[in-house]
Amino acid sequence: MRTCYDEIMWRQRHIAFVLFPALLLVTAGLVVYSQTKAFAWDEGFHILTAQLIKHGKRPYIDFVFSQTPLNAYWNAGWMAVFGETWRVPHLFAALCSAGAVALTAGFVFSRFPVLRWRLSAALTAVAFVGLNLLVVRYGTISQAYGLCLLAVVVAYRFAIRSAQRQSVAAAGLAGLACGVAAASSLLTAAAAPVILIWILIYSQARFRWAKLGAFVLGNAIAFAPVVWLFAQGPRQVWFGIVQYNALYRRVDWPGALEHNFEVLMAWIDAGPTLLLLLFAAGGLLFIYFRSDWEWQRKAEIYLCAWLAIGSGAYISFVLPTFPQYYIFTVPFLGILAAAGVYAAASRLYQPDRPWQPVLVLSLLLLFGLAKSLYDERDNMTWRDLEQAAAKVNQVTTRQQTLFADEAIYFLTRREPPSGMEMENSHKFNLSQNALALLHLLPQAELDRQVQAGRFSTLETCDDPDDVESHGYGKIYAKSATAGSCKVFWQRRTVSR
Repeated sequence: MRTCYDEIMWRQRHIAFVLFPALLLVTAGLVVYSQTKAFAWDEGFHILTAQLIKHGKRPYIDFVFSQTPLNAYWNAGWMAVFGETWRVPHLFAALCSAGAVALTAGFVFSRFPVLRWRLSAALTAVAFVGLNLLVVRYGTISQAYGLCLLAVVVAYRFAIRSAQRQSVAAAGLAGLACGVAAASSLLTAAAAPVILIWILIYSQARFRWAKLGAFVLGNAIAFAPVVWLFAQGPRQVWFGIVQYNALYRRVDWPGALEHNFEVLMAWIDAGPTLLLLLFAAGGLLFIYFRSDWEWQRKAEIYLCAWLAIGSGAYISFVLPTFPQYYIFTVPFLGILAAAGVYAAASRLYQPDRPWQPVLVLSLLLLFGLAKSLYDERDNMTWRDLEQAAAKVNQVTTRQQTLFADEAIYFLTRREPPSGMEMENSHKFNLSQNALALLHLLPQAELDRQVQAGRFSTLETCDDPDDVESHGYGKIYAKSATAGSCKVFWQRRTVSR
């Protein structure tokens, strides 16, 4: 008969020989992808912002920025230690995403009610989260996805501990983690109220006020950089964080509602996403209607459902929204899906043989991820931009002015002219005083400056038809294709 000590040793051996290697493989895969193919066009202004911060500039006040700033400071800090290269924030984003996968799997392994299924359920969570295309593609870039993904899972784990141990400190740390996520990206803002309400519901009456105060205090600490910047430039910070996202994101998006509907319905054509949603829904239905699990375990998994539903609903109403925004629902759907796989396999197969269905499912998810990444093999990467940056450096002296994409300013380590730090800043038509205060450069003024000869060199990765419509070839005598971009230099002389 197996003793309690034998059971503990058995679990430790299986963790060491199965779960840890799986997590290491996922981590290695995320890191390798982050250093090779990971790229998103929008990360250009994020990584440029981090570089400007490293050089002593203040977001909002010294240049325009349209996000909460914590991730930019996070990237700037790591670049101060390891150097100004895109590989540094990519590496730490990948490690954050891997940490989120590990914490998700660790929760399932430690809290899944069916002991024989704990390891298999944890591996199921690893597969659903670690092999998810959104996690791989966006959790490995310099935008806030990796840090936020880790922060929301940490907040969830501390919320569980707060209810389990009636710990005020854990509630405060949950608030801090929620604050870190929201201070890095407002896309995670829905997590804080959901977690706080859950903590208060499952707390003893004598601890509720203390936990409420600790949670709010922890959340406020994470916003200290925002408060510091707001004290120096309230108008600029208010515009960058609130007005831009609430009022101006939809500028140049006349069909934002239709676009959101198309994004919301896109899951029907994505096999791995469809599997995740179906198993997550099945897991929730099983827990609610069929399981005899104790109420605390049910409550912990219900929190996953509320986080996935709350965050998903909030993200769906962001105008415009994009598929990658739903990355923050993936860990919680993965936990629910682990329960769904258990429910299906234990009834349709053999409850005492969990390995076969988990292996088949993992292979399906792996093949789905591999196919998606293979289909994107010709997409633009940082290596394309490095070729463009090398060409810019070749034809442009340090004293000459440069019109370029945000990523090229970063790679060439050239400070962009005011208003060129963020491409989306060109769509505003405000008063001259407001434009100057907020560091905005309207497209009409930018076009006038190009025609007037302000820029010695011009680099763009726009579509060739757009480049031709701008008439850059008539303004500059020389041009070259570098990577996926075009570089123009040496202005034509105008005959009189």
